[in-house]
Amino acid sequence: MALAIARLLGLSLSRLADEEVRQLAERDARQLAAIVESSDDAIISKNLEGVIQTWNAGAERLFGYRPEEAIGRSITMLIPAARQDEEPEILARIRRGERVHHFETVRRRKDGGLIDISLTISPMRDRAGRIIGASKIARDITERKLAEARLLESERRLQELLAAVPAAIYTTDAAGKITYFNQAAIELAGRTPTLGSDEWCVTWKLYWPDGTFLPHDQCPMAIALKEGRPVRGAEAVAERPDGTRIPFIPFPTPLRDASGNVVGAINMLVDISERKQAETQQRLLLNELNHRTKNNMQVLQSLLYSAGRSTRSEEARRALDEASRRIAAMAAAQRVLYGTTDASRFRVEEFLRAVTETIRQTLPPDVTIVSKEASGILSNDAAMPLALILNELITNAVKHGLKDRARQSVRVGLMERDGEFELYVEDDGPGFDLDTVRHTSSGLRLVLGLSRQLHGQFEVSKAPARATLSFSAGKAA
Repeated sequence: MALAIARLLGLSLSRLADEEVRQLAERDARQLAAIVESSDDAIISKNLEGVIQTWNAGAERLFGYRPEEAIGRSITMLIPAARQDEEPEILARIRRGERVHHFETVRRRKDGGLIDISLTISPMRDRAGRIIGASKIARDITERKLAEARLLESERRLQELLAAVPAAIYTTDAAGKITYFNQAAIELAGRTPTLGSDEWCVTWKLYWPDGTFLPHDQCPMAIALKEGRPVRGAEAVAERPDGTRIPFIPFPTPLRDASGNVVGAINMLVDISERKQAETQQRLLLNELNHRTKNNMQVLQSLLYSAGRSTRSEEARRALDEASRRIAAMAAAQRVLYGTTDASRFRVEEFLRAVTETIRQTLPPDVTIVSKEASGILSNDAAMPLALILNELITNAVKHGLKDRARQSVRVGLMERDGEFELYVEDDGPGFDLDTVRHTSSGLRLVLGLSRQLHGQFEVSKAPARATLSFSAGKAA
């Protein structure tokens, strides 16, 4: 009896367990069905002959067929004629138990329109593990394909644009490897760079403008990538494999992703050979002009000196000496001006040193001239007027302001502050009243006239005696 009860109890427990399993299976099935039905993707099942078994709402939206129109028909109704050979290959792989991952292809809708889709196809098995069909998930990738096509078209147009630019242009990745170059880059470098291998620059060798060798990993493009900033104002020289050299200006600029990380860089190399040749020709012409002008000034100064020594008139001798000193001051300014790289501008420090030293040589040997301050860059238009003004003011200071030359000196300064220049000559003498001597001193009249030429303002003060000329850098230019 107990054995029978035990058997009945075991049977009841077994049935209860089977019921729970069944309920769980039904629940899982309902959840799975809900997921399949609510999916935005098309989810389809088919047997091993390719006949559609199930068709969810996503499949209806994607392909346009209602379930009753699709179920029972061959899946080939969705495949364009040119792609019919895809289905036998897919079914063969399914029968082998293989899974097809993200297979991108084209399928036809009910209305005849073609759509780009991505397929994931998996084998379906029965309880015994036998493959009885396949489940297929189809995702519409039309928008992605259109975006990719637009991107490719944009890249194509960009490359056409870069190819049309007459300047050498190339790009690199974040590590400096060359990723693109245009025809102008080949012509400038005299070689065809190797993509993914050449680094930093398309050139064979690099040099600084002074001829110093420039390693590629220290060139402006390398600096732009390493420091994450554009590099401007640099010049370099590219050496071609045939030995010819091309001076150029680079414009390297980092490229960043949406997060701001440097992902590469673009560089444009502007050939400045013609400009350099023009500068060389200009320098040769200026040197020739400087040589002839210097010779003419020397001849004129010699004539004035000879005339001064031979004249019996003391007044004439003083006038000729003054003219000689003025010519010497102008010659000093000219030496500075034509000794610079840019003959249109000059550094104040060099100008003041050269002019004051030349003036000192025309004065008694115990006279001391001290340059106190010197800064700024001036146009060549200001060189000659300033040289003459300095000559008159320093000569006047020595003549009237130095009573004890062993302990006293003439102080000179020329400096720029916020686009305004100030020239001063200072001594320890009593000074003078500008209105009183304005009409009696030819040297002062010359200073006032040259000050007006510089659009400046001339003033004098006492204790200490100081003559000051203020003028705008822009107007002087």
